[in-house]
Amino acid sequence: MKDPNVAAARDAKHQQLRQSGQLIVRRPSSRPVFDKKVRTGLLLALTFVGLYQLFNLHTTQSISPSPLNGGAPSYKELQDIFLSTPSENKAKEWSWYYTSGPHLAGKNISQAQWTRDKWKEFGITNSELVTYDVYLNYPLDRRLALLWGPANKEPVVLFEASLEESVLDDDQTTGLEERIPTFHAYSGSGNATAPYVFANYGTRQDFEDLVDLGINLTGKIALVKYGQVFRGLKVQRAEQLGMLGVVMYSDPGDDGNVTEANGFAPYPDGLARESSSVQRGSTLFLTTAQGDPTTPGYPSKPGVPRQPVDGLLPSIPSLPISYDDALPLLLAMNGHGPKSSSLGHHWAGGGLGHRGVQYNIGPSPSTLALHLVNDQDYTITPIWNVISIINGTLDDEVVIIGNHRDSWSAGGAGDPNSGSAALMEVARSLGRALETGWKPLRTIVLASWDGEEYGIIGSTEWVEEYIPWLSDAAVAYVNIDAGTAGPHFWASAAPLLEGVLRRVTALVPSPNQTVEGQSVRDVWNGRVSTIGSGSDFVAFQDFAGIPSVDLGFNHGPGGPTWHYHSNYDSWHWMDNFGDPGWHYHAAISRVWGLLTLELANSPVIPFSAVDYATALARYVDSLKDVAESSPQRATSAARFTFKRLESALEKFRRAAAVLDDEAKVLNQISSSGRSWPGTDGPVLRRLRSVNRRYKLLERFLLHPEGLDGRSWFKHTVFAPGLWTGYSGATFPGILESLESGDDGGVVRWEKIIAGQLDDLAVFLDGE
Repeated sequence: MKDPNVAAARDAKHQQLRQSGQLIVRRPSSRPVFDKKVRTGLLLALTFVGLYQLFNLHTTQSISPSPLNGGAPSYKELQDIFLSTPSENKAKEWSWYYTSGPHLAGKNISQAQWTRDKWKEFGITNSELVTYDVYLNYPLDRRLALLWGPANKEPVVLFEASLEESVLDDDQTTGLEERIPTFHAYSGSGNATAPYVFANYGTRQDFEDLVDLGINLTGKIALVKYGQVFRGLKVQRAEQLGMLGVVMYSDPGDDGNVTEANGFAPYPDGLARESSSVQRGSTLFLTTAQGDPTTPGYPSKPGVPRQPVDGLLPSIPSLPISYDDALPLLLAMNGHGPKSSSLGHHWAGGGLGHRGVQYNIGPSPSTLALHLVNDQDYTITPIWNVISIINGTLDDEVVIIGNHRDSWSAGGAGDPNSGSAALMEVARSLGRALETGWKPLRTIVLASWDGEEYGIIGSTEWVEEYIPWLSDAAVAYVNIDAGTAGPHFWASAAPLLEGVLRRVTALVPSPNQTVEGQSVRDVWNGRVSTIGSGSDFVAFQDFAGIPSVDLGFNHGPGGPTWHYHSNYDSWHWMDNFGDPGWHYHAAISRVWGLLTLELANSPVIPFSAVDYATALARYVDSLKDVAESSPQRATSAARFTFKRLESALEKFRRAAAVLDDEAKVLNQISSSGRSWPGTDGPVLRRLRSVNRRYKLLERFLLHPEGLDGRSWFKHTVFAPGLWTGYSGATFPGILESLESGDDGGVVRWEKIIAGQLDDLAVFLDGE
């Protein structure tokens, strides 16, 4: 079922759902109606019910890190639990379970049940499976062959690609009979025979360069390297240009110096890439929408209307292959068309020059063609999230933490099951804390997502289902995907979370003890990347306006090559190369646990609104740089000054400073943010007011109509780059208007965002 069109009755049902409010993002009203005194009185009245509960339950106790809960451990004791509980041996044990067999999306219910049952054993008894019926595909048949022969004769097969990864004696998971075939999720089914073109990384600019050279791409097949941009965007652009298919391979030139050409032995004997390694993955057009493509904006429950997938999924076939299989195709192109290096440094070729590859662009002559077959079974099938809830004292402030469980291989030791193992250790730490009588201030939700690899499906469907509750209650979402694939700490986050992230990493000892006593923060460069796309935080940040953070340890220069989305991302690779000793698994568990503790248990939500204002100022400067270099600059200089946006940003900055100052006073009252004596009514009211403003701040930056051409994305500050995918774009509405030369769009989006910031400043100042 490739195109699940719906009947008129289902369209009517869909409209009914929209009118009922189930398909829209709710955010607090940003247009104040009353003056400040009346508005403040109303807001205090709205919080009275929660305050009344606090006053009556705890009038004789002090607010503590285990808030309003007599006899519970001190904050230092809680920190010690989250630092001492994570264990290398336990992480290794959990990884062994998760990586012992295939667990593709929609085919891993036993792992979901096991995860739920373990969390219950740890003492998190409110744990259950949440099921969605989603649109997925599984491979039926595929072929890639290099053919030679005149058009009027039967072609000769010069090369038949294996489309398989080698079975290694040292790595038992590579030989499992039920191992997952090499394929692309959401690839179009098709059978194409045509000349081919080497299109570098298949970025939008790469294809434009080919068009500028006068190369006719219509009716051709693209051979491209993985990297630079999300794989689905390579297929999307090829399809737009009339190409018939796409073949992708991982070039060793992108592995830095750790290659066979430089004398490194390949896995399993050394650090270099195994030459038959294949990167599976999704080709969903994820910068248009995420989640189940047949239910954009609403959850995929049984019986819901399903929309056409036109514009969200490819219509042309694609296949992932190894560089072993790509080598004959590249060699056959030698001498045809210009060498890629002649197009500039970003067309430098690759790492197979020592094997005789000249990286000619082509196209191949008419007598030399690729035969690409891709037959996929599209179906509606269940997936299973595991959701656990630890009820806090406050039920209107919620912290969510999550990792996805599904993998492209029987292993998935790095992606995602290093994160799965870490989540198990965080759950075990939470269980130990609960045994002491501790109750968190804020409710904590743990999530083991399914379907992430296809298109961030499990988390997206859950957010779409619970958007009214999340819009009101969610404080933050903390995501770990590949928690460990090397020794280098990294993070991307919404600006509100940058400060607490740096504080927490300073508490965790680093396994990389270059200097004795170093923390993770000491050996991290402190850079927090702009949050983009590619994992389960997207629906929280970009659809629901919930500040999110994504973090982990990654591989780096000179280290072992990580076989991303390959059978060689295995427990054996992790045990011998990725994290020998499993120390980084334990370290990321400690970081994650302490970050969860800070967010869920600090009386004042540990955010910084000024950090957000500072980041927005950087993003405005970046817009100015783009505008300055825009071809339209000469005729539109006056429109690109962004004075309206800067004026609104200054109002927000002043209100943010006042809010942060108020939070500092409350933290001083509470003995550096940990506890304070008494339960004075005015103090509690101030606390609730400050926390409400922090909690809802990000929601003011949602635009209900969404971005132009991709209305699922609601955030006006953060979105995946339209033609990059994984990397984040800031002020995407303005940026995309600048890049397309749409001056009217620049003006319109500047007005929208400036209005949001004006309203936000009033809200922050008006509680």
